[in-house]
Amino acid sequence: MTYTQIAILAVLISVLNDRYVLRTRLTSKKSFWNAYGIMVFFQLLTNWWLTSRGILTYDEKYITGLRIAAAPVEDLLFGFSMIVLSISLWIFWGARGIQRD
Repeated sequence: MTYTQIAILAVLISVLNDRYVLRTRLTSKKSFWNAYGIMVFFQLLTNWWLTSRGILTYDEKYITGLRIAAAPVEDLLFGFSMIVLSISLWIFWGARGIQRD
């Protein structure tokens, strides 16, 4: 399985989890997309810094080759899925009173 395939699968799993398993419907809320726009800016900045300096490298045969701010587009997919899953779980557990004391 390539990095691209895994990234696409991660997005599908996180969105399906948000919509149908946890039923938080985070991805249908304007407030999420506004916050995500801020997060993706900093993700691009960090990815650019790490990849343009050679701190992170990618084997070209496992990615599409499309890059945004020097980082593979697949990184944006992984970042999106991590953010959606984290916030969905936070909302799900918070609605059920599961909080850290």
